Amino acid sequence: MDNVKDDRYYLEKIVSDLKFVIDHTRGLTQEEMGENDLLIDSIMFRIVQVAENSAKLSEAFRLSHPEIPWTAVRGMRNRIVHNYGVVSMTIVYDTVINHIPVMYERLNGILEGGEP
Repeated sequence: MDNVKDDRYYLEKIVSDLKFVIDHTRGLTQEEMGENDLLIDSIMFRIVQVAENSAKLSEAFRLSHPEIPWTAVRGMRNRIVHNYGVVSMTIVYDTVINHIPVMYERLNGILEGGEP
């Protein structure tokens, strides 16, 4: 088994985490999502994982894809990790519903296109 941890490896992990969030929140209102503590914990974990794996992508890769809001991804991670318990569910919901699907489509497109 090839265990090379290159940009493709981290990109696949990111796309998988984004897909998990999309699949488990599709059609949910903010109230429905907020009432499910297990789901919220899972979403928060996956968002943190996306940021952690994004930081492991090469600088060249990140620079070649400025359409991905890398700084915002890191910022969301920092909000979750350093302010857990006071993270705005409105911001989390907005991220999950409006931003994660766009990021997923872009990054999945990169993977399907054979890059990196």
